[in-house]
Amino acid sequence: MSIYKDYIKEIEERKTQGLHPKPIDGAELLSEIITQIKDSGNPDRPDSLKFFIYNTLPGTTSAAGVKAKFLKEIILGESVVEEISPAFAFELLSHMKGGPSIEVLLDLALGNDAAIAKEAANVLKTQVFLYEADTNRLKEAFNSGNEIAKEIIESYAKAEFFTQLPEVAEEIKVVTYIAGEGDISTDLLSPGNQAHSRSDRELHGKCMITPQAQEEIKALQAQHPDASVMLIAEKGTMGVGSSRMSGVNNVALWTGKQASPYVPFVNIAPIVGGTNGISPIFLTTVDVTGGIGIDLKNWVKKVDENGNPVFNENGEPVLEEAYSVATGTVLTINTKEKKLYNGDKELIDLTKSFTPQKMEFIRAGGSYAIVFGKKLQTFAAQLLGIEAPAVFAPSKEISHEGQGLTAVEKIFNRNAVGVTPGKVLHAGSDVRVKVNIVGSQDTTGLMTAQELESMAATVISPTVDGAYQSGCHTASVWDKKAQANIPKLMKFMNEFGLITARDPKGEYHAMTDVIHKVLNDITVDEWAIIIGGDSHTRMSKGVAFGADSGTVALALATGEASMPIPESVKVTFKGNMKEHMDFRDVVHATQAQMLKQFGGENVFQGRIIEVHIGTLPADQAFTFTDWTAEMKAKASINISEDNTLIESLEIAKNRIQIMIDKGMDNHNKVLQGLIDKANKRIAEIRSGEKPALTPDSNAKYYAEVVVDLDAIVEPMIADPDVNNEDVSKRYTHDTIRDLSYYGGEKKVDLGFVGSCMVHKGDLKIVSQMLRNLEKQQGKVEFNAPLVVAAPTYNIIDELKAEGDWELLEKYSGFEFDDNAPKGEARTEYKNVMYLERPGCNLCMGNQEKAAKGDTVLATSTRLFQGRVVEDSERKKGESLLASTPVVVLSAIIGRIPNIDEYKAAVEGIDLTKFAPPIKELVQVGH
Repeated sequence: MSIYKDYIKEIEERKTQGLHPKPIDGAELLSEIITQIKDSGNPDRPDSLKFFIYNTLPGTTSAAGVKAKFLKEIILGESVVEEISPAFAFELLSHMKGGPSIEVLLDLALGNDAAIAKEAANVLKTQVFLYEADTNRLKEAFNSGNEIAKEIIESYAKAEFFTQLPEVAEEIKVVTYIAGEGDISTDLLSPGNQAHSRSDRELHGKCMITPQAQEEIKALQAQHPDASVMLIAEKGTMGVGSSRMSGVNNVALWTGKQASPYVPFVNIAPIVGGTNGISPIFLTTVDVTGGIGIDLKNWVKKVDENGNPVFNENGEPVLEEAYSVATGTVLTINTKEKKLYNGDKELIDLTKSFTPQKMEFIRAGGSYAIVFGKKLQTFAAQLLGIEAPAVFAPSKEISHEGQGLTAVEKIFNRNAVGVTPGKVLHAGSDVRVKVNIVGSQDTTGLMTAQELESMAATVISPTVDGAYQSGCHTASVWDKKAQANIPKLMKFMNEFGLITARDPKGEYHAMTDVIHKVLNDITVDEWAIIIGGDSHTRMSKGVAFGADSGTVALALATGEASMPIPESVKVTFKGNMKEHMDFRDVVHATQAQMLKQFGGENVFQGRIIEVHIGTLPADQAFTFTDWTAEMKAKASINISEDNTLIESLEIAKNRIQIMIDKGMDNHNKVLQGLIDKANKRIAEIRSGEKPALTPDSNAKYYAEVVVDLDAIVEPMIADPDVNNEDVSKRYTHDTIRDLSYYGGEKKVDLGFVGSCMVHKGDLKIVSQMLRNLEKQQGKVEFNAPLVVAAPTYNIIDELKAEGDWELLEKYSGFEFDDNAPKGEARTEYKNVMYLERPGCNLCMGNQEKAAKGDTVLATSTRLFQGRVVEDSERKKGESLLASTPVVVLSAIIGRIPNIDEYKAAVEGIDLTKFAPPIKELVQVGH
């Protein structure tokens, strides 16, 4: 049977799911289709034409290479297709973005046929996805006196690829659709358990919210054909949790517009809103697609006659509606005035939604085109020896004389690209920065690969210090979906230049370590900028930003990222930790004390948390920086003492060496280069040449939070509060309760110790508690299942060497076997301990889940509805988050313990302790 016949069979199967033909990305299939197009009598010719024209993916897919070559034949007259004229062939090339299409257009523009060259030049003037190989060809032709090359370069210098685009419409009519009340997790827009289908955009689109919601959106579109549907988080923040490019893709698929008539299911320009705005990481993803994100502020705090906030019986601010955005409300966005209207009534100012830079993204159909366009203009202007005309909005450069720098301001100033020489930049400045470390995770990696193909990138930027492709999100179950997707992903990323968790050649053992732990280890400079395809890219060295698949692709391809320098909130500590407390409790208490200190306002949201931990090595400090995603911060920076940083770098070096010894380094010796960088940084600190990064003593912060360790007297639990009468208060991470709230009575159906929030010390706590209970009771019996997933293999190796793993094995009812990985997800659990393969496991929720309706107590990060546990008909599933000792004890006794039970169980156990730095970690005299 031919590949084409297989494709037709697949199409018939997709029809039964209500799906269209899957877009073509393979050269072999498209080559057969082209053969059928050339055969005028072939019965499959009409369908083959449609597939060729309307259903082939652009960029650097192998299919795009075949398509571009055939279009070149048509333009040169070597092939004649009645339905595709040379003019139409040029139009099709113009929609293919880059890679093979640019190569063909350059061949034609620099060829001997003057008429064809002119037409090719006109198309090239509209393109921006050119790489060094392309610009080198233009440069060489220009230097040889080629007039067409000169014409193209002059056009690039004037940025005509941008200036000749249509202006953004002055008025955009929207009709509202409330997608949910309270914070809307990206899991609602793109569920984690459907991660396997993300690269199949049409199929994945069917999982957004619910089928009913999809029908309601379609009904609104039919009622208001002249309006765009705006998805809204009523009384909450839109897009909390993961970055989820797939979430934005789904919103665009249902509510946006098609990017190109010749590229299926790639939509742009979604419009989203939230009472409390858009999560920073999600807003970046919206920008990638040329969309609009609006901070609606349609509910405000009620005040009394004196202007003071009114509080309810729970001490929470009372909200009142400023204006309605009920589903079906028609509103008007005025992009010129930057206002939102209901009829003639002005509702709110939208200046933040329509900055000059965001207006460019909207006009260009996304931020990529602007990033590449600016680089292309700079290249052309330099080649012509002229100053680039001021076409794009100038980067905002904010500098306050006499004001010191926060840690993030220092990092951005050091890594800034293309700023005014000698100018010191403060928060609010728009900056292009060099990216040092990039991470791609396995459930979004296929989309990152698609984005790289669509922007015609073929190799990692040489300016990136190191990049890693993980296998942690698909570590639990090696099922058919994983087997179909992951090897293909690893091969692509390995060839692109990343260090990969799985070896495409099968020579080194698969390393399914949690991506954040690996990125934390390969970050060997606290001045580094890290971009990762996951919201928990929150390293405890450097400043790390979780990002969507597209931003990760852009960082890999260009070695750069663009963003404003965020404001910072400084977090310091006073007092002493109680003996029975764990550092995880300090993390939760920070959030609770901050909210109390600022009257319920989350001052962390959208800002950098500069946390002065100082004395904790990177592994333990990561527990804090990791949780800042749940605090809705944009990122965090851990300020370390010199000796602590050296200790962290030595640990990182050892772990990188383990990766080298496994055979994971590539031909560029990236991993060895990171060890060399770590050695250099350690020498700088030891010599005093360049001490550990600290902010200036006169730096300015949006707010300062002092955490009182003396006030933390009981373990702290983050509770989804699933039965709160105020729906908007459910499934946030802001409800932090102490242990006594539960009265020692709340039943626990399953415990989970794992995810990026735990470190080696946590696994040792598990073994120590089992050892203690064995001594006290003679044996240990579990009254609820306990799932334990070490985040990394090296932790297991160290536990084996230290004797702890043997004890864990003794009490386990299941231990992972790399030689026989699970082929399907576990659906039922017994009251035993499960030692699972290193990776994300239950935290991700895309493979393993607790039983529906369970109450789960976990060390992980997510408590969103349906993430770790789904609802059942009998009760709501709930995932409460706590420290390792609380989780372990709860699984053993089958309920949340009271404080006395807890204290007895942890007596003599080495919990993760923390003592604040004795001296203030700042740099004086700046």
